[in-house]
Amino acid sequence: MLNSHFPKKALALFLLLPILLFVTLFLFPLENFSNERFSIENLSMDSDSRNFTALCETIFEEGMSGNTLNLHYILAQPEDYGIAHYPPVLPCYQADSGQASLQRLDDYIEALEKIDVKHLSEDQQYTYALLSRFLAQSREGSFFAYYDEPLAPSSGMQAELPILLAEYTFRSKTDVEDYLALLDQTDEYFASLLLYEQEKKEAGLLQADTSLLQVCEQCYSILSKAELANGTHFLQITFGERLETLLAEGIITKEEAIKYISLNDRLLTTVMQPAYENLADGLFLLMEDGTSRPTGLSSLPRGKEYYTWLVGRNTGSALTMEEIKALLYPHFEQTYSRLHDLLKEENAIELWLLNQDTFPNLSPEEILDDLKNRMDEDFPDFPGTFLLPSPDPGLLVKTVSPSLQDYCAPAFYLTPPLDDPENNVIYINEKSTPQGLELYTTLAHEGYPGHLYQAVYSQRTMQQQNGAPVRQLLWYGGYLEGWALYVEFLSYDYAAAFATEQGDTDAAFAYTIEKHNRDMQLCLYALLDISIHYDGAPYEQVQEVLNVFGITDADTTRRIYDYIAEEPSNYLKYYLGYLELLRLKDTARTRWGNDYSDLRFHTFLLDCGPSDFTTLQEALAQTS
Repeated sequence: MLNSHFPKKALALFLLLPILLFVTLFLFPLENFSNERFSIENLSMDSDSRNFTALCETIFEEGMSGNTLNLHYILAQPEDYGIAHYPPVLPCYQADSGQASLQRLDDYIEALEKIDVKHLSEDQQYTYALLSRFLAQSREGSFFAYYDEPLAPSSGMQAELPILLAEYTFRSKTDVEDYLALLDQTDEYFASLLLYEQEKKEAGLLQADTSLLQVCEQCYSILSKAELANGTHFLQITFGERLETLLAEGIITKEEAIKYISLNDRLLTTVMQPAYENLADGLFLLMEDGTSRPTGLSSLPRGKEYYTWLVGRNTGSALTMEEIKALLYPHFEQTYSRLHDLLKEENAIELWLLNQDTFPNLSPEEILDDLKNRMDEDFPDFPGTFLLPSPDPGLLVKTVSPSLQDYCAPAFYLTPPLDDPENNVIYINEKSTPQGLELYTTLAHEGYPGHLYQAVYSQRTMQQQNGAPVRQLLWYGGYLEGWALYVEFLSYDYAAAFATEQGDTDAAFAYTIEKHNRDMQLCLYALLDISIHYDGAPYEQVQEVLNVFGITDADTTRRIYDYIAEEPSNYLKYYLGYLELLRLKDTARTRWGNDYSDLRFHTFLLDCGPSDFTTLQEALAQTS
């Protein structure tokens, strides 16, 4: 799974594996991973607990077996989870498969309804609540055929797939052969996505010409013929590097390595590169006159209804659109007021502008060490550390390949497999992430106390408690990105404390201003997300709003509008998730009274793990 961070000035890119999970389960056909062991009729009458375990195992195994990329990124040793034999497969779209997917969802829901939740353990009851809500929401979403966009300019599979392939870990010879088998299917995979886009056009739901043109340009540039011919493409370089590790460990021979490298080069050149070109050519033919620009979902039939569903799915919030607005507007006013008060202080604007870039140019490793030290008092230790050689998991900080820098987020974290949380990677895009304060807060978002810390904590907890792996399929963007944004804002306070310790109170003051400025900016973008997609605000109206807040460059305002129009609910995933966490925090303060502490609240959130906010509220209501 990939978790990404969006910058202050550039626009966000959210690279995530759960797109594949969703598409596998609810868009693409289920025939590839039917499980004969499961049926409603086979449920035992004497044990709700065993039935629930069997159902969870079935859903998990089916989801894993139908998509080898998901399987590989979620499980290091799939045989330990009952998945010993599987054909390497990319999930290819097939026309008219929606009814089969809907039937399978109904099977799952019916099976859940036959289980008496009172007979389940506390942990099972929590998973039951999550699963039942997730399946019901997925069933509702299955009626919005062709509204999904797997080839969006900023988050589509044309940009994600190469990164997922480049980071596909080789632990065995089987991994190498699975990887090569997936490469050999990229032509079928992209052909199926093109078919989906063609059907979207027939349904009147195709994305705008300017968006399609961006995707075409990416397809032509990501797999460069010249780089492939020279052997310098990152998918060639990273493949060789991964083989070197296997060779050094004696897992493969030198002759096998040479054979694999030759096959990788051939598949990249004769299968994957033409697949990208064919996709680009096909998308180009779908365009009209090349001038249409993105607009909000409200302009589409049932667009507002779909957007409402999408916000709920991507954020995990059960609030209505009016309730979300009622939450956002006061927060925006409060943040604006705090920022206004800060800027009224003597020389405030001058100090802010002069000290924005004064944070020391520390290395990523030095920054992560500082963050770990500062978070120590208010965040729990990783569970189970006494059983491990080191309390902290392994971490590599890598740079994004130059050939992908234009399409990647400023930074992203690769979630490790469920059964191997000790090996972690954070990518830094040097083209769009400067040094200093922005790198400091970015690494807080991606590393400590952000995505890495939360993911490893959750996975170690699941291992300790023998939790249901099916929860890996239940993706909660609001929890994940809300947490990362919550701790990112906290890291501005850490940065201010760092500056104060160095005797630079002017810099500390500037960092506090920058924190509120970023808060206000993201809240504004979340409000614009709703305005564009739910209220139907045109570009001209959004441009006027941005101008009021000092964003006056026409190219910038157009990019902001187009990005939000192309990525509905993305800013809400971050910002509404953050506000929902603050709501939980307020509830915890009221409920726990004098027993409240940030450490206790953070421990509660982390122990629950990724969840929708309704289930988290219910869990909090049971605490004392």
